[in-house]
Amino acid sequence: MEFDGCRYPSTGELAALHSTAYGIPVEQHIEVQRTAKDAAGKLVPYSLLTFVAERGMWPVRGTAQFCTGDWKTKRIFAAWTPLVRRLRRILGRPVRILNVIGLRTQESTDRAKRRSYRRVLANRDRHVDEWLPIRDWTTSAVREFCDASDIAHHWAYDSVPGAGDWNGSTRCSCSICIMANRSDLNLAVRRRPRLTNLYAQVEQVRGHRFRQDLSIAELLQLAQRQGGPAPGIVLADDGPEFDAMATAVRAARRAAPPHPGSRPERAAAAGAVGVR
Repeated sequence: MEFDGCRYPSTGELAALHSTAYGIPVEQHIEVQRTAKDAAGKLVPYSLLTFVAERGMWPVRGTAQFCTGDWKTKRIFAAWTPLVRRLRRILGRPVRILNVIGLRTQESTDRAKRRSYRRVLANRDRHVDEWLPIRDWTTSAVREFCDASDIAHHWAYDSVPGAGDWNGSTRCSCSICIMANRSDLNLAVRRRPRLTNLYAQVEQVRGHRFRQDLSIAELLQLAQRQGGPAPGIVLADDGPEFDAMATAVRAARRAAPPHPGSRPERAAAAGAVGVR
């Protein structure tokens, strides 16, 4: 992303920069993404919003939170599989994997229940442990650590890219996230109007609210009021990747949603387990 003559890295690029700074070679950095076949049979990126448009329902926090399971955790576990297969033959024993995650107790009551270290999987091929090294850090401690680092934090946290003031979004997740607070959502809607419009189209066609306590339609009204967070930057979202996603989302919302007994997320989840 470019702003005021400077280019700012994407989340994937920033993660690679962080990994390199801690001594992990570039070739060991893997970025995973879900794909699907297009009309010509070619594998193309498959967005969460396209999935929501097909399914006819948004993720629901706690009860149907498929955005964090099927779209994050299972993608990571599946990405390890080729490495595990190769090392298993070399080592002659299960491959040991340490999954390091930046979750903190201050972020939510659910995350506060997670232990700092635990075994999450053990079978004949792999043993996976989870470590939360900053579990008990405060938000201010994280910001102080980032400010002292040679690598800048993501621009979304700032009022404008490059400001370094931490006056932007409090979270760097999906731009419009079901778990975000109202201030962050208000900021996201102002920063990404074209994406918000796409969300609104899905919500209107499918008749399922983005959140029970807050719809995209209400968010749009909130963003039009005086006051509230200044966007600092308004993204055009006019690149080929966004256009391809928009085309896929519109095609998905025109189709009838699947029967509840055969929802696509069930097949997707089964496929992920099969790969592992």
